[in-house]
Amino acid sequence: MARGDGPTVTLRLHRPDAGGGLQPGVETDRDWREGLHGRRWRAAHLRNPEMNPTSTRVAVAFWVALAILTFALLMIGYGTHFWTLPAAAL
Repeated sequence: MARGDGPTVTLRLHRPDAGGGLQPGVETDRDWREGLHGRRWRAAHLRNPEMNPTSTRVAVAFWVALAILTFALLMIGYGTHFWTLPAAAL
């Protein structure tokens, strides 16, 4: 059988039908929270109106500044011999 012959394989879920074959499952667009709770418990959607999200630029600037500060602290510490590297074992 050539590669292009026969049925195509998909990543969709298949369910058994009455005749013993497989039928493609119905795709549902459910909220992922539906599977996290029991039948008797309804979780409220988590919204926080008091939260002000940090902009991407401010977040990136913070981490870059922290990296530069850490690097400078290490260079000053090793440069003034506050910290020393271990002696090489011969």
